Formats: sequence, C-alpha cells, structure tokens
Amino acid sequence: MADFWQHGMITTLQKLKDRPVTAIEEELRIIARRRNMTLLLPALYSEFETPAIPRIIAELKKVNYLYQIVLSLDRADREQFQRIREIMAALPTATRVVWHDGPRMQKLYQLLRENDFSLDRPGKGRSVWMTMGYILADRSVYAIALHDSDIVNYEREILARLLYPVAHPAISLEFSKGYYARVTDRLYGRVVRLFYTPLIRTLRRILGVNPFLSYLDNFRYALSGEFALIGTLARDLRISPTWGLEVSLLSEVYQRTSANRICQVEVIESYEHKHQLLDKDKPDQGLIRMATEIAQTLFRVLSQDGVVMSEAFYRTLLTAYIQESRTAIEKYHALTLLNGIHYDRHSEIEAVEAFVGSLRTAIDEFICDPVGVPMLPAWVRVEAALPDFSDRLQEAVEADNQ
Repeated sequence: MADFWQHGMITTLQKLKDRPVTAIEEELRIIARRRNMTLLLPALYSEFETPAIPRIIAELKKVNYLYQIVLSLDRADREQFQRIREIMAALPTATRVVWHDGPRMQKLYQLLRENDFSLDRPGKGRSVWMTMGYILADRSVYAIALHDSDIVNYEREILARLLYPVAHPAISLEFSKGYYARVTDRLYGRVVRLFYTPLIRTLRRILGVNPFLSYLDNFRYALSGEFALIGTLARDLRISPTWGLEVSLLSEVYQRTSANRICQVEVIESYEHKHQLLDKDKPDQGLIRMATEIAQTLFRVLSQDGVVMSEAFYRTLLTAYIQESRTAIEKYHALTLLNGIHYDRHSEIEAVEAFVGSLRTAIDEFICDPVGVPMLPAWVRVEAALPDFSDRLQEAVEADNQ
C-alpha cells in the first residue's frame, strides 16, 4: 500500500488500493456527458514499428469516455501517414492525425514564421504545441491529457487516473502530473534521480527560501511525459521546444494558476519505456543533452524571477551538486540493497560525472545567451496576431484526414 502523506504545497494522489479501472471509467463516462475530454498522443512514425503502440491501441479500444483522440505524427511521408490513419481508424473513439510533415501543415508553419513566430526547432515540443492548438480550436474541449507513445507496459488506467482529477466536477484541480516508479530488475530514471532532483535541492540550499524551487521539489517524477489539464489553462501556456519541455511546462503552470489547483497522481506502479543513451563522449545526444537543456531552462526561469547568478554562484553550484548527487547515490544504494534489486554503483557515479559535464555546458551556454531558444507562444497570443489561424488549422487537419 502506498503512503497517503501530503508532503508539500501540491496535492499528491497516491494509489492506495487496486480500484478497478472500470469503476473510474464509469465515472468518467458520466462526466463526459457534460465535459469533453481529449487525448493528445505524440508519436514518431518509427514508434509504430515497436511493440508499444499496438499495446496502447489495444488498450484505447476499451476506452469509452473520450471525446476525441488526436495523434501528433512526426517524421512521416504521405504513404506512412495514410498507413497510420488506417491504424488509428480501428479505434471506436473519433480520431484525427495531425501530419506535421504534410504540405498543408508546413504551409501553416511557414505562415507563423512570416508573422515573426520562432518555430525553427523541430521536435516533440513544437509538434505537441501545434497539436494543442488544433485541439483548443474546438471550444467544447474541457480537458486534455497527454502521454507518450513508447510505454511498453501501457495500461488504460494511466489515462483514466490522469484525467480524473481535472475532469471531475467535485475536484477543483486544473493540472495533474503523472508519476510512477521507473524500476524493473534495476532502477532507471537517471536524469531525475541523479541530476534533476539533486540540482533542485542544491539550488534550494544555495538560494534559501524559494517557493518555486519548493514547488519543483514536490514532484515525485517531474520529468514524466504524462499530464492532463483543463483547456482554459492550456490556452495560456507557453511550451519549450527543447528537452526542457517538462520543466518549462511546470513553470508556466505555476505562474498561471494556484498551487492549490495543481496535483500529481500515481498513474501506474511501475513504468517501462525506451531508455535514452547516456554517453559522455556524445554530449549533444541522449541524456547528456537532456540534462544540459533542463539546467538551462532552470537557470532561465530563475533569472526571469529576479535571481542573480554570479560566477561565484556557479562555482558553488557545481561543487554542491556533486555532493548532493553522491548523497543520492548512497540513498539509492541502500534502497536497492533492501529490495534485492541490482545496483551498479560504479555506473551511477560515472553518470553523475557525465552530468557534471552537462551542468558545466549549461552554465557556459546560459552565460553566453541567457535568452536561449525562444519559448513557443501561448495560443492566446497566436489568436491575437492571426485571428483566423485556428480555423485554418482545423481546416488543414480535417482536409488531411478526409
């Protein structure tokens, strides 16, 4: 049984018992009569050639409360797009595929560029942002959930538990963040365990009382790709096109709503998906680059909040982070010993050393360019600049899906 302790400023919704998912879904089905719920599913075409997608689709066939499923499809040619449309058509829920590489969508991207919107960095962040714009064009959508497409052990309970807190009319929450344990025969989640959390706690030690850092430290898995939110909140959020997507999203939510309306929810006990490369000899790839961009995002958000970071600050940060991460290794070593789980302490130390390199790079790049990669704008701003853009976006997606 999970603990029920409410340990910080945000609400934590633990999984206290094995409540049948059908019971949660029945409540959601009743709620759906008045509140439309949409699933945003980001995917590369290549992910449809993995075991994860067929399992996800098989589970989604059993879901009966969604208003719509929108697949955000990247890196697909016309033939591949048509194949994915046929696969998605097997779902009983209304589905749309947003084909980002298609000529209609590319024309819309170009229109945004011509109106001074910076969209030059392709990737998950940009695709999610554009797909979110398509979903928000339908004003009847009340809540939106997003989860990744590479979850090997996917259960539809993930979706139900994500949506329930923000969709239920008796709960006054606007944003829910999914969390879970990344463990099989060993611990995963190295960026969270050995970089993100030690870095947040190091910053808290150096800066003292800081409500935003306390908020970030409250999340049990801040870098999870699973979240749900109400449409009115989504319309006001900016999104980072970099690996700093999750941190920037949490920052935007923090600024746009009350911490009392934010929660984290345990969506599944153990979560398994593809594992990113961690190679210190390839600093521009995988987890090393991810850590670099996460740190840059943190520096940017803190500086926007008026925190002054000097050369002495960065020196202290580096040495204090090393100590904090070594402490984390001690804790996880004890945890795995008690549970009889394999733990390669040497490789964990090597990972920390690689992350120290990420932190150095992040510091150097932030000092050279504090603004960095521009955030993708909130959709309220796009609508102000281009009042008919939402209509054009809807028309393009509908035409592609004919």
